[in-house]
Amino acid sequence: MARLLIAALRRAGHSVELATELRTYLPDPSPETHCAIRREAVAETNRISALWTQHGPPDAWLCYHPYYKAPDLIGPKLALDFAVPYLTVEASYSSRRNVGGWEQSQQEVLVAIRQAAVNICLTKRDLDGLRRAAPSAHLTMLAPFIDTLPFMSHAPRPQPDRLITVAMMRKGDKLESYLLLAEALEQIRDIAWTLSIVGDGACRPQLQERYAAFGDRIEWHGEKPTEEIARLLSQSALYVWPGCGEAYGLAYLEAQAAGLPVVAMETAGVPEVVAAGRSGILTPEGDLPALASAIARLLGNEVERRGLAAAARENTRALHSIEGAAQRLDAILSTIRETRDER
Repeated sequence: MARLLIAALRRAGHSVELATELRTYLPDPSPETHCAIRREAVAETNRISALWTQHGPPDAWLCYHPYYKAPDLIGPKLALDFAVPYLTVEASYSSRRNVGGWEQSQQEVLVAIRQAAVNICLTKRDLDGLRRAAPSAHLTMLAPFIDTLPFMSHAPRPQPDRLITVAMMRKGDKLESYLLLAEALEQIRDIAWTLSIVGDGACRPQLQERYAAFGDRIEWHGEKPTEEIARLLSQSALYVWPGCGEAYGLAYLEAQAAGLPVVAMETAGVPEVVAAGRSGILTPEGDLPALASAIARLLGNEVERRGLAAAARENTRALHSIEGAAQRLDAILSTIRETRDER
């Protein structure tokens, strides 16, 4: 998403520079780790400050996805020192993280949110969370988006009964989704289907063992570039992925842009990118019989599947394209500039 934001801003005619390559990621709550990273952040802040003093500051500072493990330890101070508007995109705050050694980083995130000229939220869930934490903060929405061109450039030629999923194979939510999908597919072994799996990662051996019972119904593609993913999607009939813990899931948008209906659970941020009953079917979280039934239903009803497929493509083009995001971001920056000029 960070790369897409840069691309969208550039499409709108803005110059974008990566200000720092320092990764202020706090992997654990230990004071030693936090102190070491904060020392690096101070040094980097001083370096950038010297550059701005010599060459002039930018028109704005934008930080993508500050949260308790990755607070922005550089931008807020620079923005104040040089009177530069500060912006966040996909900032996240949850009060339940105010324990266990994360108190300071939580406060740093909250200070940044309050300071921001605008916090751009990609989901209503994030917007509601920021509103509860900082009622006076400036908030606005930007729908999650992708560059639809690689996926819309292929005409859909779905193979009958071909399911597909695209996801990395790592511990946590991704692994849980893979395991839940396997359980759902167990319940519909009596109907015809095959599954293309695109992705790779440390959990691949575990998943290959879990899916081994399905035999040649499973095709393992490994990690693929965008163009190859687009081709595989265009040849598939249905995108299936439970979506455990998904912030929203750009892979859902890629599938819909390619002309695939989605079957997923109504959980986390999935409803932000899959229009239930219009571009796919969302089933209750954790209800595996419902998930299995929805997959079987669309495999058995080509008229409904095609209707959802067409709507999925149009919905993504209309609401989740990089072109639309570029216009929205430009409007947000224009408002900030106008407000600043009025002062």
